Amino acid sequence: MTDTAASASPAAPNGEASDDAAVAMVSLYQKQRKIYPRAVTGVFMRWRWTLVWLTQLVFYGLPWLMWNDRQAVLFDLGARRFYVGALVLYPQDFIYLTGLLVVSAYSLFLFTAVAGRLWCGYACPQTVYTELFMWVERRLEGDRAARMKLDDAPWNFNKIWRKGAKQSCWVIMALWTGVTFVGYFTPIRTLMAEAATLSFGPWEWFWVLFYGFATYGNAGWMREQVCKYMCPYARFQSAMFDKDTLIISYDAERGEPRGSRSRKADPRKLGLGDCIDCNLCVQVCPTGIDIRRGLQYECIGCAACVDVCDDVMRKMGYPLGLVRYDTQNGLSQHLTHAQLWRRVLRPRVLVYTSVLLLILFGLGLSLALRSPFKVDVVRDRASLARLVDDGRVENLYRLQIMNASEAPQDFRVGVSGLPGIALGSAPDVHIEPAQARWVTMAVRVPAETARSSGSGAHPIQFQVDLVEPGTGSAVRASVAEKTTFVVPR
Repeated sequence: MTDTAASASPAAPNGEASDDAAVAMVSLYQKQRKIYPRAVTGVFMRWRWTLVWLTQLVFYGLPWLMWNDRQAVLFDLGARRFYVGALVLYPQDFIYLTGLLVVSAYSLFLFTAVAGRLWCGYACPQTVYTELFMWVERRLEGDRAARMKLDDAPWNFNKIWRKGAKQSCWVIMALWTGVTFVGYFTPIRTLMAEAATLSFGPWEWFWVLFYGFATYGNAGWMREQVCKYMCPYARFQSAMFDKDTLIISYDAERGEPRGSRSRKADPRKLGLGDCIDCNLCVQVCPTGIDIRRGLQYECIGCAACVDVCDDVMRKMGYPLGLVRYDTQNGLSQHLTHAQLWRRVLRPRVLVYTSVLLLILFGLGLSLALRSPFKVDVVRDRASLARLVDDGRVENLYRLQIMNASEAPQDFRVGVSGLPGIALGSAPDVHIEPAQARWVTMAVRVPAETARSSGSGAHPIQFQVDLVEPGTGSAVRASVAEKTTFVVPR
């Protein structure tokens, strides 16, 4: 099916074609145009590479850090324990993950309102890995013109080895990324020992290959299509933008009318603006847009066009900043840098900042006051209430005590809520570092209490005290959990 075609109008009664204009038909299945971004250097490109190095040092290096003879960051799903530095978290601490997600969302809202898509342009994993994969591509296939020429050339030895070497490097990088990702859930040293013998478990094989394939496909092949069509952020960013949001802007007032000229020519005498229409800003754009057409949702704010345009302006002897970070109000009202900064503190930004600070304060306070242990109480449903030899009524309970520290801890269990209620089991419990233990506790009430209280369920409370090791008396922390005591008929 051709990309365009002319559709003839219905034939006239005399057999001649109608004079109506032909209608252009555009295929809905046309092939995606491949983008060949040109290499660029400059201030913002150096910032991008700085962020590439920082983010990847964190991602690839964090699993190798040790803390108290264990991996510093490890999400042990099998043991249901999550280690983050000195913190030992359990599934009951899910609220902290929720808090982290909320902080991330509000941070994205805040940064977007102030400075547009800085996240997309500098730190998004899609941008970072695309930059890494493109660096390999340029090293092996050359810059933009060389890559286009290579793709158009017939298959020969030169093309085969260059394409093969590139794909091999991409696969190695993708698999290493997959292994590192799984290394956050399986100790990385154990994982590397398994990798040496290809003895991964089934789920490890799946996630290494899945994450590796996603990295290879997104960064190697799909690239800008992920940003343009798959990422939802590009679609709803406009809800967070206003006319004081910093964006990549083309100064049309200064640049138009555009046109080529020699370096020695005076553009004013030629009736031209500062834009020489070199199209380099289009050639360096990773999403293939022309920033001179104004703000477009495909723009990821990477500033590659700013760097290349500034380089052209230097060569022409013109002032820098024809393409620059600016705001819509800044362009239309010719605001200075000081005036732009003063407009940052507007109501939307202040609201986002206040909410973000409140959430961070609450999250930090919760972590600081977090109990060093947790307790869950479950009535033993396999054993009904019963009478024991001395006439007392007994219920059995299962207590899960979770040591959320990396030191052994001693606990003392108590119970209250009914007259004469007491434990029928040993109250002292010892738990090893970062371990959870189920303890069966028998609770008894005197016969007269059972008669006076009547049959049915009665509220009681377990209190678990963290005591100083070896003393059995000094209480460091306490946790109370409510449950019910059943008196049979």
